[in-house]
Amino acid sequence: MLKKAKAAMGAKTAGQAQGLSKSVLASSHQIWLAGLGAFSKAQEGGAKVFDTLVKQGEVLEARTRKAAAETADAARGAAMSKAKEMQAMAGGTWDKLEQVFEDRVSRALGKLGVHTSADVERLSARVNELSEAVNALLKAQGIQRKPPGKGGRGAAKTASASTAAKAAPAASGTVKKAAKSAEK
Repeated sequence: MLKKAKAAMGAKTAGQAQGLSKSVLASSHQIWLAGLGAFSKAQEGGAKVFDTLVKQGEVLEARTRKAAAETADAARGAAMSKAKEMQAMAGGTWDKLEQVFEDRVSRALGKLGVHTSADVERLSARVNELSEAVNALLKAQGIQRKPPGKGGRGAAKTASASTAAKAAPAASGTVKKAAKSAEK
């Protein structure tokens, strides 16, 4: 009896399995047809969708470029202001450093006895003043001076030796007075 029941159940299960496979086959066929329909729709509307996507991409690209340009301008402005700030700081530092260097070199040269250009200019002006004073004295005493390079240095020997000897004490006193007035 058990064998008969098993055989009956086996026939029922085989029929159900066959019905299930027909149902899966029909269902898969419908899925296949739906995919073909979707593909057909995509082909028809694909060109329109593509054009729409291109237009949206162009708009998005324009916005992106504009935002990037604004950001770049802001960054450029910030960088320029920072560069100017740093340049001002560096310039001040360089000026201070240069002044310190000049002061130290000046002190070192002073210790070594080297005269500065200002010292040389003062001495040159003093020599010019004294030269003018000597020329004025010589002119007042009637002694003419030859220009340098024509026959020697200093005053010309147009006067006699006695005249020059007499003029020497008077000239030295006048030269001292002229030197004192030039110092003032």
